[in-house]
Amino acid sequence: MRFFPPLAGAAVLAAALLTASTPATAGAPPGTGRPQITREPFGALADGTRIDRYTLSNGRGMRVRVLTYGGIVQSLDVPDRSGRPGNVALGFGSLPGYLSDAYVKANPYFGAIIGRYGNRIGGARFTLDGREHRLAANDGSNSLHGGAAGFDKRVWQAEPVQGDGTVGLRLTRTSPAGEEGYPGTLKTTVTYTVTPRDELRIGYRATTDEPTVVNLTNHTYFNLAGEGSGDVYGHRLQIDASRYTPVDSTLIPTGEVAPVRGTPLDFTRPQAIGDRIREGHPQLLIGQGYDHNYVLDRRGPGLVRAARVTEPRSGRVMDVLTTEPGLQFYSGNFLAGTLVGTSGKAYRQGDGFCLETQHFPDSPNKPGFPSTTLRPGQVYDTTTVYAFSAR
Repeated sequence: MRFFPPLAGAAVLAAALLTASTPATAGAPPGTGRPQITREPFGALADGTRIDRYTLSNGRGMRVRVLTYGGIVQSLDVPDRSGRPGNVALGFGSLPGYLSDAYVKANPYFGAIIGRYGNRIGGARFTLDGREHRLAANDGSNSLHGGAAGFDKRVWQAEPVQGDGTVGLRLTRTSPAGEEGYPGTLKTTVTYTVTPRDELRIGYRATTDEPTVVNLTNHTYFNLAGEGSGDVYGHRLQIDASRYTPVDSTLIPTGEVAPVRGTPLDFTRPQAIGDRIREGHPQLLIGQGYDHNYVLDRRGPGLVRAARVTEPRSGRVMDVLTTEPGLQFYSGNFLAGTLVGTSGKAYRQGDGFCLETQHFPDSPNKPGFPSTTLRPGQVYDTTTVYAFSAR
């Protein structure tokens, strides 16, 4: 694993900037240029634990709502080509939506922080320094997104932060040794920052007291035409990757790194997501669409562009930049119409897509993949930026 230096640190936000128990809609109005963060109650868990919702506004039309439950990006409003803000993230309008039996059964991870290990680990086990560790098998025989109760189902401590013209929310959590089978006590910080340039920056940091594996990401489903507006198959996607990691019948990488050229997985030039999604290519049949890790065409460390998505009707554009070596493109294949989102519309197959920055799936069992091992004294430090604009 590569450990990158942190970007410019954020100072603790002045207490006056946080308006406790204020409706999230009280953020700075579009066009003021003044960033603001507010907090409001968002319900409670069965054990009485209070869940808060923070609203981060850049004062120019961008607004991101984040829950302390799962670090979930509950909504994300950005302007279209006419300057009208609209929510482009799938989610629910209230906490029960994230706790319902239907959601738990479907387990789409809407907007959540994913850890300790994003994506899949084959056979729900790995060996580190000669010792085998067995994980929760929650995806057939494999472990997916940290196990049965990963970071997406935990309550995070929240602290507002502020930088140069930015506003953010720092979420922290300590994962005890043995949680979901992972070794080491992992101290994790995830910071969401909204900038004047309509960017959502996500910074991930973690340390451990024992050797362990870490692969953190965010699982927001995007629809740049607007949440609940239908499928995303008309979105035009470009991924800056000439290779990918093919998967077996259980979506575990085979260990091969293969070229995308000549396959429907080639997004090196802009292509509509739906143009080739129903082709009979074996890799598309396995996951009922796209659910693949792309090997980014990096030329050294630091932030590089991983992908660009353009939505023709709204004119919205999203660029994804990251310090990570990989990007998981998921086309919402398993949304089955059983969940009703914030707009009151049921989410069906293809109604959202994910671009999850990451190290590769099953890296702990694939010596040829970039390492995800974190040792005492090291700092896991990665950054991802979702940058929005309109044409």
